[in-house]
This record gives sequence, C-alpha cells and structure tokens, in this order.
Amino acid sequence: MKLLVRNLSRSTTEQDIRKVFSEHGKVTECTLVLDQETGHSKGFAFVEMPDQDQAKAAIASLNMTSLAKSKIRVKKAH
Repeated sequence: MKLLVRNLSRSTTEQDIRKVFSEHGKVTECTLVLDQETGHSKGFAFVEMPDQDQAKAAIASLNMTSLAKSKIRVKKAH
C-alpha cells in the first residue's frame, strides 16, 4: 500500500521517515519529495508498505502525531 505523508518539517529526512514507519512493518520504498531548484524538502513524502495490515496500523498510529515538531498527516495515496 502506498501512503502519503504530509506536513513534514523541512528538516525531516527520508531516513527519519523510514525509521518511524519501519516500527509498524516492512517499508519497501520511501520517497521524500524535493524541490527541483533548491533541493529542499517540499514537506511531503510517499511510503510504500507491502503488507496492508501493517500499512493500516501505521496510518492509525502515525496520523496527526508529531515528527520533528510538525504534526504529520498520513493517509493512503491514490
């Protein structure tokens, strides 16, 4: 299941995101979206988790929680 993670702090790295989501199951891919010109984070990322139950648990546990002082929003990507 592909998840969309929004409202990330500009200082949050792919490694930070992968670490937090890995606590809920296997993460096969983590892509932090960067601005083409500046190379800085745009504040959102995609996380791929192959197990649907683990992905749903991650959404339930992490949505509206604080990561690097930002309240993140997690939902299924379309």
